[in-house]
Amino acid sequence: MTEFVDADLSGARFENVELNGADFHGVQLSDARFRSVDFSRVEMRGVDLIDVDISGEVENLVINGVDVTPLIESELDRRHPDRVKMRPTDPDGFREAWHVLDRLWGGTIDRARRFTPDQLRESVNGEWSFIDTLRHLSFATDSWVRRAILGEPSPWDALGLPFAEFRDGPAFSRAIDARPSLDEVLALRRDRTSTVRDFLEHLTSETLESFTTPVVAPGWPPPESFPVRKCLRIVLNEEWQHRLYAERDFDILDDR
Repeated sequence: MTEFVDADLSGARFENVELNGADFHGVQLSDARFRSVDFSRVEMRGVDLIDVDISGEVENLVINGVDVTPLIESELDRRHPDRVKMRPTDPDGFREAWHVLDRLWGGTIDRARRFTPDQLRESVNGEWSFIDTLRHLSFATDSWVRRAILGEPSPWDALGLPFAEFRDGPAFSRAIDARPSLDEVLALRRDRTSTVRDFLEHLTSETLESFTTPVVAPGWPPPESFPVRKCLRIVLNEEWQHRLYAERDFDILDDR
């Protein structure tokens, strides 16, 4: 075990580092940045949590003895009334959720066309550009629908963009540094969304309650069996969240 006592690590960079079970006492983390970090079962005592901005999946978050998760969920549903439809329980609900996403994304894409190509490729506050967001959604659909559910071992288009922590490899490498135009990524998106739409059109209760057959080939997700319901909920969540991120970044670009 490595110990840092009375050490100044200001400005240090930790990437793909295991800190499970680490003990932090008297540590200054002001202005630190955390991305794709797992804080499951973290316990904090005597902390100052002031001017903090957190976004991500929040469950069982207890602050000063109060589980604030229901409060957060209720407020998000109030701000975005369509959000409740992203938690479907039956095939008709999944079809309705996809219809809602299709409508909302139509407005976001119309808004995107008002920006310049450079702005659509711009990373706002270190987040994905709009172009890269659409590329990532293609990767998500290919991974959780075409691969996990439909069983295609290597369904990805070269323009698909995986999450940052994904370990690429020669068997499924892609054009990570490509600079496609908006029309190019929209053409890819139309193809991928049509795959989801066609699958949902014929979705039955039996299929929704079934499990996928593991795909034994390099790529994502790993060769495991997943509930079909879970795979579809992941795609819905990706589509919902990344559209909100895109609209947030468009607001910043507009303010400039």
